[in-house]
Amino acid sequence: MTTRLTHLAAPAGVAPGTGYSHVVSGSGRLVAVSGQIAVDEHGVLVGPGDPAAQARQVFENLRRCLAAAGATFADVVKLTFYVTDTAYLPAVRIARDEVIDTERPPASMAMQVAALIRPELLVEVDALAVVG
Repeated sequence: MTTRLTHLAAPAGVAPGTGYSHVVSGSGRLVAVSGQIAVDEHGVLVGPGDPAAQARQVFENLRRCLAAAGATFADVVKLTFYVTDTAYLPAVRIARDEVIDTERPPASMAMQVAALIRPELLVEVDALAVVG
């Protein structure tokens, strides 16, 4: 069952964002997915040095984690992106847009970090979802 979420792209007095909603609300069971990195089911890095390949693997891992909790990307209310270089954000957004409803995107936040848990990692993403 898909959760009924309310997306506010531009609340009164707030400029609209590009590719995200400022506010997403809903009621149901909260699902928190830890930051996912670009490793496959065997723990092997996918896409060394390739932010696009890493981002695709990160979103595949998020999809699997959401599914394990009975959720889909349609239930996601917030994504947080961590990148070691902001130049990787376009690749992350492309991978994101392949799995979300771009007409009703989740709230999002992005930050550049000095490093992730392993030096070869370029991208990490965590998610919050609400399942009805």
